[in-house]
Amino acid sequence: MSDSNQLKIGSVMVVGAGIAGMQASLDLANSGFKVYLVDESTSIGGRMAQLDKTFPTNDCSMCTISPKLIECDKHLNIDIVTNAKVEDVQGELGNFKVTVLKRPRFIDVEKCNACGDCIEVCPVEVFAEFEEGLTDRKAIYKNFPQAIPSAYAIDKKGTSPCKATCPAHIHVQGYIALIAKGRYEEALALIKKDNPLPAICGRVCHHPCEARCTRGKVDEPVAIDFLKRFVADIELTSKEKKLPEIEEKREERIAIIGSGPAGLTSAYYLALKGYNVTIFESLPVAGGMLAVGIPEYRLPKDILNAEIDYIKGLGVEIRTNTRIGVDLTIQDLKQDGYKAIFLAVGSHISRKLGIEGEDLQGVVHGVHFLRDISLGKKVPLGERVAVIGGGNVAIDSVRTALRLGAKEAFIIYRRSIEEMPANEEEIEEAEEEGIKIHCLVAPVRILGKDGRVVGLECIRMKLGEPDESGRKRPIPIEDSGFIIEVDAVIPAIGQSL
Repeated sequence: MSDSNQLKIGSVMVVGAGIAGMQASLDLANSGFKVYLVDESTSIGGRMAQLDKTFPTNDCSMCTISPKLIECDKHLNIDIVTNAKVEDVQGELGNFKVTVLKRPRFIDVEKCNACGDCIEVCPVEVFAEFEEGLTDRKAIYKNFPQAIPSAYAIDKKGTSPCKATCPAHIHVQGYIALIAKGRYEEALALIKKDNPLPAICGRVCHHPCEARCTRGKVDEPVAIDFLKRFVADIELTSKEKKLPEIEEKREERIAIIGSGPAGLTSAYYLALKGYNVTIFESLPVAGGMLAVGIPEYRLPKDILNAEIDYIKGLGVEIRTNTRIGVDLTIQDLKQDGYKAIFLAVGSHISRKLGIEGEDLQGVVHGVHFLRDISLGKKVPLGERVAVIGGGNVAIDSVRTALRLGAKEAFIIYRRSIEEMPANEEEIEEAEEEGIKIHCLVAPVRILGKDGRVVGLECIRMKLGEPDESGRKRPIPIEDSGFIIEVDAVIPAIGQSL
């Protein structure tokens, strides 16, 4: 044999599985060639399969091509590669190397028996491309009853903007489709695959998903957050709470330090896996920042406690008033038999302003202020309260101060309102309550008399070039200092561990 004959592969790729492609594949396969039949569709048959009952020679097109479909499927020398596209061809005659991009079908072809039960339960309807958009089909589909391969398929054109933007990566389109069909229990179960606290998130999430919702290009975004809250509240108000099935119970014990959202979420999914989970919480109440960092007007305690009780119903134990490092150590937990320890302690330490007078009576930092109020402690503020910062803690603090009886509560922020990191809705609601936001103002010194706050010395700012955060850097304006009379100062400029 010549060298050129030795290099010949002896297999053929046929691109396009219409009637011509199928016949060519059969002819080649019957001649002894190994054939790869590639088509972009989820089934073979091409355009002729679309002409069922309308074939111009008065023949039924399906009657004509169905034997070819079966022959191609059963032929030992033909490998059918559907949902695929040729990306690159290299080489020479007799020795080509072809790169084929095969898109996921999302259905196991080996297991699917084409029973059609999935069609009955699928809540999503889309245009039927095979029918040229004249009818709708379910998201899971077969092009036609005789389709080869006979397994169903799902088309996904990337990740939806709402899901991609969601911090929890929840299947937004899926649960909204289920809600639209009135299948609330299934919708909630789908949400809880990625987020076990839907009633809480339905109240406090700033829903970035809605800002990316493509429906907003037509009129208004879908009310994703309220729909999540709606379906979660149905379960919370029902008399019977249906708990998810737990996998086979395991002997291993796992300790979680902190009962905030991270700790509760970890406990939920570990409990579903069958582990014995214990949460250790230093505060007298469970919930972490959910309980002591978010005011009750935003997150009612009964909603928080209901979702915590649901997680406890899975067998999760929560031990409050237990400080790791004081009451227990990590070594103690290991000696007690815990096989794994998850640290979910949160950021409960306020950042200092670093200015004179920060130790005066009447200065209370934002997270400490919100925690004390949530735990029922009295915090004397006086009539005029200045909150320093522009984040959500600052907004929560100033609105809480107003609710506690302050005649005037306002925010001092060193950048413009456009640079404020707080949620836009929270800022708008604060302004609607009469709270003033003094932008481009920074504190220089807290003034005191007899050990107590009496005023705040400030300086006006202007914006310069963007800093490492991407926001414009505030620059002090010379000789622009002024004094504000206040009874209390609440710094809320961030937290750390």
